Amino acid sequence: MQTNYKSVKEANGLQVGDSVENFTALDLHDQTFILSNALKKGPVVIIFYRGQWCPFCNKHLRHLQNKLQLIYDKGASVIAVSPEKSEFIKRTAEKSHASFSLLYDEGYKISDLFDVTFKPDRILTTMYNTILRANLKKAHSDDSQRLPIPATFIIGGDGKIIWRHFDSDYKKRSTVSDIIANIP
Repeated sequence: MQTNYKSVKEANGLQVGDSVENFTALDLHDQTFILSNALKKGPVVIIFYRGQWCPFCNKHLRHLQNKLQLIYDKGASVIAVSPEKSEFIKRTAEKSHASFSLLYDEGYKISDLFDVTFKPDRILTTMYNTILRANLKKAHSDDSQRLPIPATFIIGGDGKIIWRHFDSDYKKRSTVSDIIANIP
């Protein structure tokens, strides 16, 4: 098992213009999402979030849900990706009322692909697991307790990133107005 994980400062995220490899993942209803199929219908907005235990994530996803039609009106679809298993993703859906696809990033394959995965330090991990009751070892597919930086990417029909919001400060999130302004 790998023990040399990236710190939050070492994760850089994919850049505008980078091509995104096709990926598949299960949603909270155990339906398979395939990126290439979604891109045939239009741009895809991908939001990485830490988990149902994160109040900032739930607030961000609720805000997106409240303005979702504005994104759909631009011809884009929205998915949110977390390393949490389906039972925990269902809690996110309940807390955020998200009607868009919430995907289980098993083994961190999607967050690794986007270079947003990091390993929080021991103090933060303890705080997340005790105060916020994250239970990262049980909620994720392994016991590494890694998390994604809560980044947002817009992928164009050609599979290339056309916009991103990437900030290692988990309190700073993309806004719906920024997302809408950057959907072609």
